Order: sequence, then structure tokens, then C-alpha cells
Amino acid sequence: MSSVISSTGIGSGLDINSIVTSLTSAFGGPETNALARRKTALTAQVSAFGTFQSALSTFQATLTNLQNPKTLAGRTATVADTTIATATATSSAVTGTYAVQVNNLASAASLASKAFASATLAVGTGALTLKLGGQSTTINIDSSNNTLGGIADAINGAIGNPGISASILTTADGARLVLSGTSTGAANTITVTQSAGDGGLAALAYDPVNKITNLTQTQAPADASFTINGYAATSPSNVVSGVIGGVTLNLQQPTAANTPTTLTVGNDTAGAQTAIGTFVTALNGLQTAIHSLTSYDASTSTAGALLGNQTLLSFQRQLSQILGQVNTSNVNGPRTLTDLGITANPQGTYDTNSVTLGNALSASVGSVSQLLGGSKGIATQLNGLANEYIQAGGLLDAVNHGLQAGLSDVATKQADLTARLKVYSATLTQEYNAMDTAVALLKQSQTFLTAEFNFGSTSSGSSTSTSSGTGLGSGTLNTGSASAGG
Repeated sequence: MSSVISSTGIGSGLDINSIVTSLTSAFGGPETNALARRKTALTAQVSAFGTFQSALSTFQATLTNLQNPKTLAGRTATVADTTIATATATSSAVTGTYAVQVNNLASAASLASKAFASATLAVGTGALTLKLGGQSTTINIDSSNNTLGGIADAINGAIGNPGISASILTTADGARLVLSGTSTGAANTITVTQSAGDGGLAALAYDPVNKITNLTQTQAPADASFTINGYAATSPSNVVSGVIGGVTLNLQQPTAANTPTTLTVGNDTAGAQTAIGTFVTALNGLQTAIHSLTSYDASTSTAGALLGNQTLLSFQRQLSQILGQVNTSNVNGPRTLTDLGITANPQGTYDTNSVTLGNALSASVGSVSQLLGGSKGIATQLNGLANEYIQAGGLLDAVNHGLQAGLSDVATKQADLTARLKVYSATLTQEYNAMDTAVALLKQSQTFLTAEFNFGSTSSGSSTSTSSGTGLGSGTLNTGSASAGG
């Protein structure tokens, strides 16, 4: 009889699938919810620590310029007439004013050949040796490149070219080979000698020492000549360094006779203000991030993901201690951040007074550098604190490792719970199906018995009716017979 059951619940009329699903959910619900809450909390903390680490990294990046006194105590170099020269200065330059007069600029050698009828006509074959200063190279010229244009290409493409460029200048009187040195200075003369071949390359030879001048020197190599505060100086380049300590001059053109221009080396307070302003902005970003992660909003009953977290609380305490410290060794300069116009406000961030900062920098950039940089400077200590947290193997690495281990544990427990619930669901399904089969069998028995009972009742009623009818008939007949007999 069980073969007639073809669908779960057909015997009992119950939705067994829904019942099993509900019971399984109820059975695993508390543990499922607990794991979900733990996963949500751990994920939120991972994200929160990521936010903190990002803000801390941004903050740390601003400390580099503050840590190094030389970087913070920058210098400016200003030339009154920038058509004569421009200048730059490093932090090692000494502030002061200098008179600069340029007599002549450094130049590179330039040679030109006689005019040839065409750049495509053959000049000659053999070997050309080109020398610039103390370097040289030899180029072989044959029938494949013996024209003026071919020789120029061979020079420009030569391996070991000492710094000579070749070009073709075509004018009304013909084509000329032009050789130009790429390095300035009196020592960078150009010589060209030829050997072997058909002798035609002699037209390109230039060796004044040996009185060979078949090329014309159109520009002689020369050193730059100038004076600083009236003292004569020369340079093979128009970019001059080392004459004034920490200052690089870029000579542009000669000055008029006896009319020097002024070079002023001063403190780069604008650069220092920018560096300190960037530091304060990043500090405020860090403070805002920490506040958001550790605050509690009573109006919405919402807590930050790291509310009460000891890692962040410890960082905040150390950060506040460093920011609020007093540098007692800086006797004649600023001793606190407040002396630089950097003050905390009630919101937990910091404000900057540009006037106070500007005055401190103008009075002594070195003193500001001493407060912020050096081995015991505020920026140096802040960088050390940041490193403890974000360096490889630091505190945040340890925290993240613990959080990831927690998430891994949740995943393992979720997988175990899923497996157990699958078994539980299968067991319930088996039990309910067995019940359903039993009910179906009982219903079949009920149906059979009911049918049998109804059949028996019907048969019994028919027999009684027939017997009664016959008896009445007989009685009638008998009665009739008796009457007749009387």
C-alpha cells in the first residue's frame, strides 16, 4: 500500500517541506544569528582599522619635510634681473646679497665646411677621426656614405660619438657640413683629421695645432666669465655651482658694462609654511577619523566600530602627549606647537594662526626646525609613533592578523553549522515522511474497512426484506386455506 504515496505530505496533508525548513531554521537560528553578528562586527573592525591606517599613513607622509631641519629651513635665491641670470639655493646656502656681473657666456665650438654644389655629391672616402675635448671616435667613409649627407649621418650615428652633432646647411652658394659641439667650455675644442682613402676627406679636416684649417670655426669654445661682488670667476658651463655655497646660477646673457644685477639669498618661509600647513591638515584628518571610529551618537544609539578599542585609545594618549610637549632646550625660539600658532580646538582638531607661524619662521627658521626636527623633535617622535603602528609586523599588522583569524574561525563554524543543519533537516524529513506513510496506510485501511462495513450492511438489509415478504405470502396462503377448510 505504501507504493501509492508519490508526494511528500500526500498521506497527512501536511506541507512537510515547510515544516522541516521552519524547524531547521528555529534549531540553528540562535547560532546562525550569533555567527552573523560576530562576522559583521569583525568585518566592521577590519574596515575601521583600514580607515585608521590610511589616515595615519597620510599623516606620516607629511612628517618627512618637518623632520629634516635642512629641508624645513629652505632658502630662496632671487636675481633682480632674470634676463641676466636665475638662481636656486639649498638649505646650506647662507642668507645674503651678492652683486653678479656676466661678461660673457660659455659657448660650444662650431665648424663649417666650404660650400659644395650638392649634399648628394661624393666628397671622398677614407677615415675621419673626430675629437671633442679629450674624447674621440673614428668613422669609416666608403662609397655607401661618401656624400656630404652620408657623412653627416655617419657622424650622428657613430658609436662612441664624443658629443659632436652634424648637420647640412644649404644656402644660395651651396651645401655645407656644420659640426657643433654639445658641450660648452674652452677645453671642448673640435678637431677633425682624415686618413687613407682617396684623399677627398681632407676638405673636412680641421686641426689648428698642426695648421690644418679646411673647416671654418664659426664659434670658438669658451668658458663663461663673470664676477661675484667684483671677484672674477669662470665656468665651462652656464650652469654655475660651487662659486657661492649652496647656490646654483643659471647665466642667461652678458650684462652691460659695470652694471651688475643683484642676487639675494633668503629664508624660504613660504615653503616652511606650506609644509607645516600640510602637516596640520593631515593631523586634523587623522583626528577626525579617530573620532568617527570611536564615538557614540546618543541620538541614534550608534557606536563607532572601534568604540573603547584599546589600540586606538593608546595611540590617542601617545599622540596627545607628543603634540603637547614642551621643548625646554629651545631657549630662544618656539618651545611648543602653540608658539607656532598651532592650537587645539574643542572639536579635537587643530587651528593654525598664519601670522604667528610667519613671525616664528621669520625670526628663526632654525629654531622652528629644532622644535619639529632633529632626534628629539616633535615630527621625529610622531614618525616613530606612526612606525610602531603601520610598519610591517607593527601593531596594526598584529591587530589585522587577529581579526582575520576571527573571520576564518567564523567561516569554519558557519560551515560546520551548515553541515549539522543539513543532517538535522534530512533526519526531520525522514521522520515526517515515515509519519506521512503511516498516516496514508491508516487512511487506506480506514477506506477499506469503511467500504467493507458499508457492503455488509447493504447485504444484510436485502436478506431481511426478502424473508419478510415470503413469510407474509405464506401466512396469507395458510390463512386462506384455513378459511377454506372451515
